[in-house]
Amino acid sequence: MILNASGCLDALTAPNVAAALDCFVTKTVTPLPRGGNPPTRIAETPVGMLNSIGLANPGIDEFLRVNLPELAALGLRLWVSVGGFSAEEYAASCALLDAWPEVEALELNLSCPNVEEAAESAAAIVAACRAATTKPLWAKLSPANWDIAGSARAVEAAGADGLSLINTIRGLAIDARTNRPVLSLATGGLSGPALKPIALAAVFQCRRVSQLPIVGMGGVRTGRDAFELLAAGATHVAVGTTLFADPGAPGRIRAELQVELERNGFTTSAEASGIAHAPARA
Repeated sequence: MILNASGCLDALTAPNVAAALDCFVTKTVTPLPRGGNPPTRIAETPVGMLNSIGLANPGIDEFLRVNLPELAALGLRLWVSVGGFSAEEYAASCALLDAWPEVEALELNLSCPNVEEAAESAAAIVAACRAATTKPLWAKLSPANWDIAGSARAVEAAGADGLSLINTIRGLAIDARTNRPVLSLATGGLSGPALKPIALAAVFQCRRVSQLPIVGMGGVRTGRDAFELLAAGATHVAVGTTLFADPGAPGRIRAELQVELERNGFTTSAEASGIAHAPARA
């Protein structure tokens, strides 16, 4: 299954791109409206993109009143990304979304800068959300947590139904003219090609300790990138930063992935999932 990474695609302005995905993941929605961080909020680097958007969104009430009905009208399979600043806030949004049959699953953005990255914190949020909804919960974890496998075990025990790996990692770019940070808040989340080895390591580590399905993301630009995430243990793949430069990437990556699967003797992506964990051949 190929999805978009949350925040990397607006289905309402690019419905044809969204239709090429198996599921569309919304931008993260929080309980209250957020204007986001001041500009400059995006910067290109030689190895990827930095962003400091700041979870800009209309808030859960406006999202339910306007955005979700518009998305549902497109006929897409929908996952809603949920954010917040306490377990109670996450749970309250999940409870509201639980009433919408059009929402297939909820992705919990547990890597917001204002949410503690500890495994215990992530588990507390998942547990609160599990009590608030019957919908599948996908826990999106941060690569900044060095014990990401420990976080995976903790959220699984708390009731998560899947893992989304990974979110961005903090980075900084210096303006060559001013010798000052390019972004208004100095640092931002790095995505793109540089993230791929980190994503592969996180997926590999979490697959070792958990049997939860995994959405692998980070630096996916080609079918080969997608295949490697599957090999590391992902069951699904999400496309993110490359969508900004290549809106047709989902269809192209799907075709390239099929070539990679056949070249390696597989019929389906499920057959390739986790093959990097197999013992080395003599």
